[in-house]
Amino acid sequence: MTTHTPSPTACTACPAHNLINLRKLGVDMTDWDYVVALAGNPNTGKSTVFNALTGLRQHTGNWPGKTVTRAEGGFIFAGRRYKLVDLPGTYSLLATSLDEEIARDFILFGQPDVTVVVVDATRLERNLNLALQVLSITDRVVICLNLMDEAERHGLKVDDRRLARDLGAPVVPTVAREGKGLTELLQAIDDVATGRTVCKPHRLRSTSPQIERAITILSRQIEQLHPNLPNVRWVALRLLDGDQSIANALRSGELGNLGRDAPQTGDPNLTLRLEPAS
Repeated sequence: MTTHTPSPTACTACPAHNLINLRKLGVDMTDWDYVVALAGNPNTGKSTVFNALTGLRQHTGNWPGKTVTRAEGGFIFAGRRYKLVDLPGTYSLLATSLDEEIARDFILFGQPDVTVVVVDATRLERNLNLALQVLSITDRVVICLNLMDEAERHGLKVDDRRLARDLGAPVVPTVAREGKGLTELLQAIDDVATGRTVCKPHRLRSTSPQIERAITILSRQIEQLHPNLPNVRWVALRLLDGDQSIANALRSGELGNLGRDAPQTGDPNLTLRLEPAS
């Protein structure tokens, strides 16, 4: 993670979100500058963080075509307007449930300007699994290290600076129900959204040439099918891992409809074929 003054020639302050996909996912960005996703395991205080940041500027509805409730809110910080989308509480993004699928698709294809991952400071070994999965998709992340009072009560000490270095993303200690650390959290969100803070997430890379070759071959085939699809490498990894929901979405064309700009597709006669790695 590095902090720097943005170059005048690079638009680091430009929104990174995918406006077209956000509309498809039911999120209207009219009158908002940036969109922030709020992710986390159940029982981490995520809803408390959401309510504390948005106050009365919030409403609820359903995700398009789903029975799962979606909460949206907003806040203004440093003169910039932020829409905050509360994702379903999940333990992973492997899409073994509807909640996980919704959270994964929003981060993967909505490409929020910032994803805040709320973690329980007393259960980091469980909560960091989701944080690492989010960091494998996006490098625009802030870790909200919540329930610090509970950690202290249990005699636990968390080195948030060391954790930030290890993860490659800002880590902000909070006690959301008491309002502690929320100003620092807002500052961290603003810094990442505007490019003042550039995350360098720690990502596991395969050391196997065979696996890397398989990823390369599959990624090229996916790009031929859906030229504008974001996060192609991650999609390829999920296919290699046997993620049936991603495979079904690819076959049905659902992934192709989430291309970066227009709903372009490649050659309709092209089929996905993974050659044996050697």
